[in-house]
Amino acid sequence: MIKVSRLNGKEFVVNAEMIQFIEATPDTVITLANKEKIVVREGVDELVKRVIDYNRGIRGPVAG
Repeated sequence: MIKVSRLNGKEFVVNAEMIQFIEATPDTVITLANKEKIVVREGVDELVKRVIDYNRGIRGPVAG
């Protein structure tokens, strides 16, 4: 789960594994696998970082 904020500032969490797309339209829109769309305050780059951090926390660092 990653923490995000609605445009009104209210925080909530999203299942990072359900995220299908993240777009800047110019608001940031998260599209989930079930096609639900959520508009959030955070930018695309910040959300990508949070998803990567989530995956590292679950699966551990990738061997390189």
